[in-house]
Amino acid sequence: MKCLPFWKGIMLSAALSFTYLNSHAQAFLDIEGGLVTGTRYNKVRILNQGGTLFNLAEDLRVQPQLFYRLRAGITLGGRHTITALYAPLTVRYEGAFPRDVNYNNVIFPSGQPITADYTFNSYRLTYRYHVIDRPRFDLGLGLTAKIRDANIALRTENGALETNYDNVGFVPLINFWLQYKPTDRLSVLLEGDALGAKQGRAEDVFLGLTYGLTQNLRLKGGYRVVEGGADVSDVYNMNWINYASVGVVIGRWK
Repeated sequence: MKCLPFWKGIMLSAALSFTYLNSHAQAFLDIEGGLVTGTRYNKVRILNQGGTLFNLAEDLRVQPQLFYRLRAGITLGGRHTITALYAPLTVRYEGAFPRDVNYNNVIFPSGQPITADYTFNSYRLTYRYHVIDRPRFDLGLGLTAKIRDANIALRTENGALETNYDNVGFVPLINFWLQYKPTDRLSVLLEGDALGAKQGRAEDVFLGLTYGLTQNLRLKGGYRVVEGGADVSDVYNMNWINYASVGVVIGRWK
């Protein structure tokens, strides 16, 4: 049997792969944005031994902040979904502490105007298996590998005092997806990542509605909450951040 030239074999493999993906895969782009509506609490103590415990949400005023996040994904065979998420976030607080605060070995005097920038950027790779896959009801469970890039920066209004503490780490999470479709176009969606451990916890949960304009275009809107933090040797930080969220999904979404 005569062998195909190498380049023809490559082209044939690519064509077969494209045909398979086109018939078995559902690729999508999920674009989400909105407003950080507030923080229920944002408790900080750095360093954990010797630092002052303060609550940014109570001691200072949170400033209105827009946010966005991008998620690209693909569903294979109707049940296997793989996604990559980029979710940057910076929340600004302004005001004055009611007492002296020792943060990262810098003393911020009471009554001194302060600006605090709380940054919590998230990068995630998720695999989810849809255990139940029915026309009206869909349940998926999976694992998420999360890299969090956090930084808390404080500075006085005149710039005389300024410090920050950044921290990058890996966090494994449980991913879940629960969707109910009362009609072909409308669905109720609960999805997120969450896990707790002795060193801390993390929850990022969305609850809302989606509406299909076309087969490849859906609108979404609802409430998102990010809660959790760490309690380790150098860092204590626990936060609860509320989002009013809207978005659009382009492509064949699960």
